[in-house]
Amino acid sequence: MALINVASREIHCKIVYYGPGFCGKTTNIEYIHSQAPKEVKGELLSIATETERTIFFDFLPLDLGTVAGFRTRFHLYTVPGQIIYEKTRVAVLNGSDGIVFVADSNRSRLQDNVASIKELQRVVSAQGRQLADLPLVIQYNKRDLPSALPIPVLNAMINPLKRSHFEAVAVKGQGVFDTLRAISKEVISKL
Repeated sequence: MALINVASREIHCKIVYYGPGFCGKTTNIEYIHSQAPKEVKGELLSIATETERTIFFDFLPLDLGTVAGFRTRFHLYTVPGQIIYEKTRVAVLNGSDGIVFVADSNRSRLQDNVASIKELQRVVSAQGRQLADLPLVIQYNKRDLPSALPIPVLNAMINPLKRSHFEAVAVKGQGVFDTLRAISKEVISKL
């Protein structure tokens, strides 16, 4: 749920990058942080463990304009993708205003993607919400791989709600800001 700070005239929105382990969630956030002007971004926070680059979240407040005279500030989070971190994913997803589902386009990762989108649906439902009602954008990352599945196959398996989707190569920044703009617009329109 968006938080409104009347005193500072700010609306704070939480966007969570969700997907299987090592699909490019953290790479997206790091790229956005590296390209955002210094005056509109906060410190990028990351907690690393031996088995996962990000166990809790990457945090980035990013000022993207105004809504009804209030500045809109987005807080971008990633969730850890490994199966053993499901409780952390649930905690980070709680209170989210929008979700970017990052899928690894590699053919060998299709089942990981499918399992992750099903888990996302289950977690959102357990929180008393419906995925169909939430702002959601799909990003098909790693499109530069020779083993990348065709978009129609990925859409059939991962995008049954037929949400906006974007092709990306996050390590090169391709598609990263297109994805961010799309989810930001969906979140703002929901406000």
